[in-house]
Amino acid sequence: MILDTNALSAWAEGLARVATPLRSADRLVVPSVVLGEYYFGIRQSRHRNRYQEWLRRYLPLAEVATINSATADVYADIRLQLKRAGKPIPSNDAWVAALARQHALAVLSNDAHFDLVDGVRRIAF
Repeated sequence: MILDTNALSAWAEGLARVATPLRSADRLVVPSVVLGEYYFGIRQSRHRNRYQEWLRRYLPLAEVATINSATADVYADIRLQLKRAGKPIPSNDAWVAALARQHALAVLSNDAHFDLVDGVRRIAF
């Protein structure tokens, strides 16, 4: 399962509603773009030290997925599909969707716009 930024944040906050999907996942994958968004958020937080410590402790439980040329190819297909449908999504979420499709993994997210992407299954929490 690939974690969107809101899922990673919910995990860090210890929200009970993400516990079940996280426990049931065969794989936990954090896209590098999600990690970048998370780092950006914690650098602005007054709880920066707490979140950095959480990340140091729990990030090793997940794989970090990086973007490669195969991901970029899938990304272009997704962006074109959504543009033609008149339903663009934020570009970082298109990268998350591309990694999900590339690796045949569901996305854990509260963002319903992932439902617009062919070949990507979203798990809401």
